[in-house]
Amino acid sequence: MEPLICPEPLRKGDGIGVFTPSSPAYTINPGLFDNGVKNLEALGFRVHLGELTQKRASEGYRSACGESRAKEFMGLIADPSVRCLISTIGGQNSSSMIPFLDFEAIRKSRKIICGFSDVTSLHLSILHYAQLRTFYGPSVMCWFGEWPDGIQESTNSFLQATMMHRSGEREVRPFSLWSNHRRRWDNGEWQTVERIWQPNSGWTILSEGTQEAPLLAFNLNTLMSAAGTAYFPNLDGVILLLEEMDAPLGREERHFRHLDLLGVFDRIGGLIVSKPENYSQSGAPFGYDTLIQEIVGPREYPIITNFDCGHTVPMETIPQGITARLQADRLLGSRLIFLESAFG
Repeated sequence: MEPLICPEPLRKGDGIGVFTPSSPAYTINPGLFDNGVKNLEALGFRVHLGELTQKRASEGYRSACGESRAKEFMGLIADPSVRCLISTIGGQNSSSMIPFLDFEAIRKSRKIICGFSDVTSLHLSILHYAQLRTFYGPSVMCWFGEWPDGIQESTNSFLQATMMHRSGEREVRPFSLWSNHRRRWDNGEWQTVERIWQPNSGWTILSEGTQEAPLLAFNLNTLMSAAGTAYFPNLDGVILLLEEMDAPLGREERHFRHLDLLGVFDRIGGLIVSKPENYSQSGAPFGYDTLIQEIVGPREYPIITNFDCGHTVPMETIPQGITARLQADRLLGSRLIFLESAFG
């Protein structure tokens, strides 16, 4: 892939701009949104709400039309007091912003841009048109908004990726616990019911090998909606990380087969698949890993699953395009090492 422009690292006291690229979820759970803002401020940042986000704009499933959402985003890009942009949450249609974004201004700003899930559309387009490194990481509501103080391991990973890792190598290790426990938003469970955690069994090796290559992280469902566009990524030789929110096996087979028919699995240099939040075997006598092996087939590059990046917690923050070493060895175990800082 083409070399990326490195953003400027985040520092305590910097301004973080909040934009709402798709779902106006602050209208569904305003307390969760406000708690996310509070937790960012408690970390030492100054929070600036974008124009739409400030007035809690809503048009049902979206905050506003794509042009207005892009205007909010570009307003934060132009604001000299903002050094980092973080999304409110994901949704379904961040891609509607793309025709109205000023990618030259985004490139020149060198600001940190962070989000996940449907924000994949913005990662893809900014990587392609602005050649600026973005960060696949938490949003204000998920996971800074977790009651009461956010998901600490997710926060620590975000701070490592955006602030602390300035030089040398950094190894990413499996979290000791993980959770996909969903609490209701409509009756206060998100505050009153403690999250249920499970022991993390670590990463599962489907194919052994070692690869050093740029690492790219995307939501699978959103990535597939970009197939055929000019901004669908060049995946030659990269380590590809895929994550999902909803993963019924029938739909996962369609998505993975689509990637296969596009020739993706012949071109990449490694594959990482994260835990889906809502997994359903859909009556099949086989599981997620078996389906992946069936479609991807035997490969000489490393393949691991059960990773932690996306809709389960804790979540690793991934600087897009960072050079990484992925090692999958059934005797020595799995290792993922960032070989450089996100800031060059």
